[in-house]
Amino acid sequence: MTVPKLALSDNTGEALAKTRADVVVIGTVAGEDGPVLAPGAAAVDAAFDGRLAGLLATLGASGKAEEVVKVPTLGKLPAGVVLAVGLGKAGDALTPEQVRRAAGAAGRALAGTDRALVTLSEIDLQAAVEGTVLGSYVFTEYRSEKGDAPLAKADFASPAEGTAREHKATLKAAGTIAEAVLVARDLINTPPNDLYPASFADRAKKLAEDNGLEFEVLDEKALKRKGFGGILGVGGGSSRPPRLLRLAHKPAKAAKKVALVGKGITFDSGGISLKPAANMDHMTSDMSGAAGVLAAVVLAAKLKYPLEVVAHIPLAENLPSGTSYRPGDVLTMYGGKTVEVLNTDAEGRLVLVDAMVRAAEENPDYLIETSTLTGAQLVALGNRTAGVMGSDDFRDRVAAIMQATGENGWAMPLPEELRADLDSRLADLANVTGHRWGGMLAAGIFLREFVADGLDWVHIDIAGPSFNTGAPWGYTGKGGTGVPVRSIAAILADIAANG
Repeated sequence: MTVPKLALSDNTGEALAKTRADVVVIGTVAGEDGPVLAPGAAAVDAAFDGRLAGLLATLGASGKAEEVVKVPTLGKLPAGVVLAVGLGKAGDALTPEQVRRAAGAAGRALAGTDRALVTLSEIDLQAAVEGTVLGSYVFTEYRSEKGDAPLAKADFASPAEGTAREHKATLKAAGTIAEAVLVARDLINTPPNDLYPASFADRAKKLAEDNGLEFEVLDEKALKRKGFGGILGVGGGSSRPPRLLRLAHKPAKAAKKVALVGKGITFDSGGISLKPAANMDHMTSDMSGAAGVLAAVVLAAKLKYPLEVVAHIPLAENLPSGTSYRPGDVLTMYGGKTVEVLNTDAEGRLVLVDAMVRAAEENPDYLIETSTLTGAQLVALGNRTAGVMGSDDFRDRVAAIMQATGENGWAMPLPEELRADLDSRLADLANVTGHRWGGMLAAGIFLREFVADGLDWVHIDIAGPSFNTGAPWGYTGKGGTGVPVRSIAAILADIAANG
C-alpha cells in the first residue's frame, strides 16, 4: 500500500507562487454554456488572463462529473500542467461527495506524478483529501511490471474558513480515515491462496501490536472447546481451519462501548451447495466485512475515539470436501441455539451469529455488523447501495450517516411475516427460507434471532458495494472498495459526540 504524502499549503493564490508541484488540480462545474471554474481556481485563471474556462471549452471540457482535461501552462505557472476535473452540476451547492469523486478521478489521472497542488480542498478539505488518497490507490503486489507509481505527494490549498489548526486536524483525520480504507482494500484484494484464516489472523495481530490494541485469537481447538458450532461447521471442509479474532480499543475514559462484527469468509465456494463457476473468483472478497471491521478498530485507536471499540471477526474458508458440513446437518451455535442447514452457501450468517452472541456477552451499548451476506442485496439495491437493517432508530441513524459519507446505506425493514419461513422441522430455525423472496431481509431476520434483547444493533449488507467488478469510477478502483470503513468511522464519531 502506497499512500501519497499529504501536506497543507496556503490558499491557492499564495501557494501558486511558490509551489513545487508538477500539476495543479482545479475543479470545473457543468454550466449551461460550458464549464465554469469552481472555487479555488480563480488564481489559476488569473495566470491565464481570465481565459482558462474558454480554453477548457475549446479542448472539449464540459464540467461533467469526473471529466479530466489537462492543459499545459506554457510557463504561466511554476507547475507544468493544470488538471481540470469535473464536479458535475452544482445545484444549490457542491456536495462533499461531488468533491470526493472529482478528487478521486484526479488522483487516478495523476499516476506517475511526483507532486500535485489540489485546489478542490478550498471547497471541502476532508472530501478532497479522502478522494485524492482513495483515487490514487493501486494494488500491484502480484504484478511483475508495476506500471506508473501512484501520486507521491499532494499539497492541499487551505479553505478560506477556519483556522490553520483546524485545517491541520482535518487533514490528519481525513488522511488517517482514507489510509484505513486502503488497509481494508489491500486485505480484500489479496488472493485467497495467501489470505486465509490463519494468515488474516497474523496480519490482524501485527496491526493490533502496532496500534496498542488488545488481541486474542481462538483456533479450531478453542472454538470446539467453547462451542462455536457455526464457525466450525462452515470451516470444517477446508484444510485451513477457522479462527475467531477479538481486537479491542480501550481508552481510559470511554463514554460508550461499541461492538463491531465482520464476516470473514476468506473464500466462498458455496460448500456442498456449490456456486456456479462463473464469477466464483469474486468470492475472494467474501471477507470484506472482516477487513472493514479490522480497519475500523485500528482507526479508532489511531484517532483516539473516546469509546471502547471491540471487534469480533469470525474467519473461515467454505469449501467442499469429505469433512464439509452438509445440507440437512443441525449445528449448535455459540450460546446454545440450533440451526438446520438447508443450504451451505448461506454460510455467512452462521459464522456471524457465533461472533454476535459472543460480542453481546461484553454488554456493548451498540452492535454494528457488516457482511457480504446475500446476493439478494444486489437484486434489491444494486452494486453501490448497502442494505441497512436492525433496531429501527439505530438503523435509520446509520443509514443517514452512510448517505452523508457517500457510502449510500439504505434503511430496509425486517418484516415479521418472513420469520415463519425460517422455521425448521428439526431445529430452532433453518438457515434459509424455502423460497427466493426477500432474501436480504430474511437474512437480517435470521441474525436478529441471535441479538440480545434491548441491544441497539445494525446489520449492513455490503455484498455489492464492497467489490467493484466494473470500470473504475470516482475514488473507487477495480476490486475491493473498503466500504463501509468511512461510514463506521463516522458512526463512531457520532456516538462519541451524541451517545
